Amino acid sequence: MRVTNRVTNTAMNRKYTTGVNDVHGRLNKAMNRVSSGKAYENAAENPLAYYQGKKLDNQYQDVESKLELISDLEKRLEEQEGGAYAIQNQLAEAQKKVVYITSDSNNGEHTVATVREDFVQRAQFMVNELNSQYRDYYVFGGCDVTTTPFELSIETNQSVTLTYNHTFPGTTTVETMKLTWTLNGDKLEMNEGTAGDLDKIINAMQEQGRVDIGYGLISDRNTLMDTYTGGMNVLAGLSSDAVVAGMKGANPADMKQKVFDQLKESPIGLLAEGILRCDDRMNGGDAGTFSNGMNALINTMSDTHTRIGIVYSDLGNKYSLLEDMESKLKKQHQSLEAQYKDKLGADPYEAIMDMFSEQYSYSACLQLGSRMMQSSLFDFIR
Repeated sequence: MRVTNRVTNTAMNRKYTTGVNDVHGRLNKAMNRVSSGKAYENAAENPLAYYQGKKLDNQYQDVESKLELISDLEKRLEEQEGGAYAIQNQLAEAQKKVVYITSDSNNGEHTVATVREDFVQRAQFMVNELNSQYRDYYVFGGCDVTTTPFELSIETNQSVTLTYNHTFPGTTTVETMKLTWTLNGDKLEMNEGTAGDLDKIINAMQEQGRVDIGYGLISDRNTLMDTYTGGMNVLAGLSSDAVVAGMKGANPADMKQKVFDQLKESPIGLLAEGILRCDDRMNGGDAGTFSNGMNALINTMSDTHTRIGIVYSDLGNKYSLLEDMESKLKKQHQSLEAQYKDKLGADPYEAIMDMFSEQYSYSACLQLGSRMMQSSLFDFIR
């Protein structure tokens, strides 16, 4: 008799445990449905809805990654746009100084020295703008975002040198390229620091950073937005597309000459000319030669100001496109959320009611189990 009771109780306990585990599993499932908002946990419950939901989920993740990327790109372009505008503005202010100093009554030694110092400060300000950073990278570094790109050195009565430091893709060596402006009689000259520096600079000016943000076709790289704007591109007023097209065209030598000429008459190059002409005047140079040189500088500054304005406008257009894409992706983001909830989303009220119902069932099972265990213990010790 005692053996029969023990066998019966063991079977009942085993069946009870299985039932409790089943109820507990349904409770966990109901709680997960409330917390996750998902109607199905796996494909077996509703294969069609599940896989449609997975497709929507992949699209949703793609939109989210693009939105995050756009936010980062907007900050970079904002820094680039601000830098180009600041350089253009500094050039415009320097032009006013040149106009002022060309007057015979304003080119005395003290005034010339004051204007020279002003030019030096503005040139250094431009270099600082070209070394602008967003987070931990240089926004005008092109493909190299870790190397400080520019340095400026001025040798009184001798030269002004702009140093460009750059690590090209696929290498770990920092290349140093120099452009040096000198005054030869009444003419400004620009020379490479070492042979081949200009070629390296032109290679850096062709670097591009095209990204897929939903603008253009991923199958056609050239339709994607280029978010890199190298510092040398800003100074020369030439986009990477223009340099690439010129170097791949029928007469790459013409593009090389154009880059040389526009770098020579870049904002820093023109301020270098102003500094060197002031040095020459303070060193006893002819007043007439000084005035003629400064008068010619005024017109050159106007042309360069226009080129930098085009760079500034181009960056502004890119920023505007990013804003439009961000607005479009946010709408797509909301649409995908709604579609996802329709396909895989659990009704919140129904899910909560199921959870409480399973909670009551589980509590009832535990109460029943406590009574069964009390009676079975006595049976076992008979």
